[in-house]
Amino acid sequence: METFLIRALQLMMSLSLLVIIHEGGHFFFARLFKVRVEKFCLFFDPWFSLFKFKPKNSDTEYGLGWLPLGGYVKIAGMIDESMDTEQMKQPEQPWEFRSKPAWQRLLIMVGGVLMNFLLALFIYSMILFTWGDSYVSLQDMKHGMEFNEHAEEIGFRDGDILLSADDQQLERFGGDMYRSIAESRIVKVLRQGKEVEIFMPEVSLLEVLQEEPAFVAPLIPNVVDSVIAGYPFAKAGIQQGDTLLAVNGTSLKSWNNFIHELGRLQTEAEANGKQTADLTVVYSRAGVHDTLSLQTDSLFKVGVFSTMLDYKVTNLKYGFFESFPAGIALGVNTLKGYVNDMKYVFTKEGAKSVGGFGTIGSIFPEVWDWHRFWEMTAFLSIILAFMNILPIPALDGGHVLFLLYEIIARRKPSDKFMEHAQVVGMVLLFALLIWANFNDVLRFLF
Repeated sequence: METFLIRALQLMMSLSLLVIIHEGGHFFFARLFKVRVEKFCLFFDPWFSLFKFKPKNSDTEYGLGWLPLGGYVKIAGMIDESMDTEQMKQPEQPWEFRSKPAWQRLLIMVGGVLMNFLLALFIYSMILFTWGDSYVSLQDMKHGMEFNEHAEEIGFRDGDILLSADDQQLERFGGDMYRSIAESRIVKVLRQGKEVEIFMPEVSLLEVLQEEPAFVAPLIPNVVDSVIAGYPFAKAGIQQGDTLLAVNGTSLKSWNNFIHELGRLQTEAEANGKQTADLTVVYSRAGVHDTLSLQTDSLFKVGVFSTMLDYKVTNLKYGFFESFPAGIALGVNTLKGYVNDMKYVFTKEGAKSVGGFGTIGSIFPEVWDWHRFWEMTAFLSIILAFMNILPIPALDGGHVLFLLYEIIARRKPSDKFMEHAQVVGMVLLFALLIWANFNDVLRFLF
């Protein structure tokens, strides 16, 4: 329950910031061009608001809605979520959106997307300025990688050190690495001191990312680095430096094998309705093999860990002004990766992977971590900017599309057409929202 609350709080804080910045972008350009903003609302407020006030001598009412699905600004003289068609039947006023030149209306509509993207770049820059950038280069992972059966069928072998994909150096473990490997034709690895070329078949990045065990993971030696006193392995006599060789008859080549086997045994125990699990562990200490038995009520809390502390860590530090070009590069690269991966949404597996608020909340850490919180907020800001600029009616991109049509054709779409387009867009968006959250429910149940 505590984990759920921490993640929920982070999600609400992040989305609130992003919505305020997004709607603030529309608000800023509207006021810049002297367009009246009648309402600025965080979250939606059908039927009633949790809070609202209107400053003296202001045209704008500020409010807090009860439905945390976004937010909106109600701009005078345009067809938006409010579907205020009565206003559109009145004579055009100089302070209304519809009375302004097309280029000004265009800037008002892209203001939210622009602010979200700039916010992401700023957050990334401040992350680099505050925490820097620390990672282990793939070339410095001297134990190499561990690959699953699919990867081995392609030609990879445990212990391979990843060098490049289509002659582009593979620098660090993560999404970009997976993307580069999946989309390449030739991957070069260092195997027993020699460069080896692996010819890649057509593979789906989405399917590769969903494989269990992982297609590729850093190979962590099966040597105990730390033992927590009072936990099952410590009580059984395991010590720092011991090498785990087998568990319940399954041989272990790496720590990755050990974690995977614990997960399998935990699932098996839960399926059989068992409250505890029995383990028989073969280990080596100073070259001498021995066997011990232990019992635990959770295979995820056995109290032993292994790390990659013997790998060289690359630490990059940035001054205040240095952080901005680096943050911009990071933000642009994140956007490119996200746009590139959008093609998978239109596949069968991609449709199943679409997630709602549960999925979004799960990307936040289980314990409060400001570094991770800001990383996820910047990433969500990138997503919000991109999704809103899609040319779908009811989104900012839909309004931009119609404005571009107006600029090119030199005539506006009719109000009736805009009303119908807004309704269609809202239906599509609500359908997508329902589907995404339905997927979350299915994942939770099954």
